[in-house]
Amino acid sequence: MNSTELKGNWDVQKGKLKQKFSTLTDNDLTYLEGKKDEMLGKLEIKLGKSKEELQKLIKSL
Repeated sequence: MNSTELKGNWDVQKGKLKQKFSTLTDNDLTYLEGKKDEMLGKLEIKLGKSKEELQKLIKSL
């Protein structure tokens, strides 16, 4: 998944992630250009999943 794919429909994906994982906050899901890895790192810690698992999860939404 590249930055353009992530950024393009992030608001929709963010809503679906919040529905699936009620512990996530807007702060956890803040996507800033160039900070994708930082955001994924936060999600790894909070959800206990690897970056690869998170990327697959986001793609499947």
